[in-house]
Amino acid sequence: MAEQDYYKILGVDKNASEKEIKKAYRKLAQKYHPDRAKGDKKQAEEQFKKISEAYAVLSNPDKRKEYDTQGSQAFKAKFSQEDIFRGFDFSDIFDLGISDNIFSRLFGGIGRGSQRGGRTRTYQFGPDIFNTGAAKHPVKGEDLQVEMPITLHEMAFGAEKLISFNRNGQVERVTVKIPPGTLPGKRLRVAEKGRSSHFGGPPGDLYVKLKEVEHPVFKREGSDLYVDRHIKFSESALGTKVTVPTLDGKTMSLKIPPGTASHTKMRLKNYGLPHANGKGRGDQYVRIIVDIPATLNKKQKGLLEELAKEGL
Repeated sequence: MAEQDYYKILGVDKNASEKEIKKAYRKLAQKYHPDRAKGDKKQAEEQFKKISEAYAVLSNPDKRKEYDTQGSQAFKAKFSQEDIFRGFDFSDIFDLGISDNIFSRLFGGIGRGSQRGGRTRTYQFGPDIFNTGAAKHPVKGEDLQVEMPITLHEMAFGAEKLISFNRNGQVERVTVKIPPGTLPGKRLRVAEKGRSSHFGGPPGDLYVKLKEVEHPVFKREGSDLYVDRHIKFSESALGTKVTVPTLDGKTMSLKIPPGTASHTKMRLKNYGLPHANGKGRGDQYVRIIVDIPATLNKKQKGLLEELAKEGL
C-alpha cells in the first residue's frame, strides 16, 4: 500500500492549525469542484475525493493524532474509508454548492437533510462513497476509547468494574465485565456507548482498553507468571527449601536441589493465568537468585579460604 500524505494533498504544513487546514481544503475544493473544474472532469472528481478524505482525517483531532502517530499505511490498514468519514461534518461540502446528482454520484449520499423545492430530502452516507458497491446505510456515530486499569487478580478471576467517561459532553458510567483470562491490551466493546450520530444512524461504540497494573510480587509474560526467590550461596551449594506464593492465595514449598545455579527457573505447572479460550492455564515460574555477599567478615573469609584449598 503506497504512502498517502494527507498534508501534502492539502498543501499544508504538519503543524497547520485547524483553521489553516479548513481554509486549504475549501480553496482546493473550489478548484476541483465537479461542476466547475476545467479540463478532465473525471480527474477533477478523483482529486475532489482525495482532498475530502484528507480533510476528513486532518479536521478530526483524534483521527489526525492516530495518522500522525502511525503513519499512512498503518492508519489506512486500521481505518476503512467508511471509518474515515464517520462523524465528518459534511456542511463544508454542501456549502460548496454541489448539485444533488453530482453529490450522489461522488459520495453515494450522506446523512444530512436539505431543503429542495419546499420539502426535506435526506441523504444517507454508506460505504459506497468510494464506489465499493456495498449497500447504503445510516452512519454510526464516532467510537470512543478509554483506558481502564486491570490487576493480575482481575485477569485471573475476572471482574465487573464501573468506569466513567465523557460522552456527548456529559459524564456517563457503565459497568464493564472482564472475563477470566483477559490480558492487557485487549479492547472490550460496549455497544452504542460512543458519540451520537449526526446523520440519523445509531451511536458509535465504546472501546475499553485494558492497561496492566504492576504487581509487587509477580511479573507476567503472556499467561505465565514469574516470581523471584533469593537464597544464600551456601544454600545453593547444599540445597534448601523455599516457600512460594501463588496468585490464588496458596503457599507452596519448593525444594531447591544442591548445586542450583543462580537464575535457575523452576516451574509450577498450571499456576499461571487462565487462557482466554477457557482451556487450561499458564504456568508459574520461580526464578532462583543466589545472593553473593559483597563483604565478608574475618571468620567467613577464613572459612571460604579453607574451602578454596579443598577445591571449592
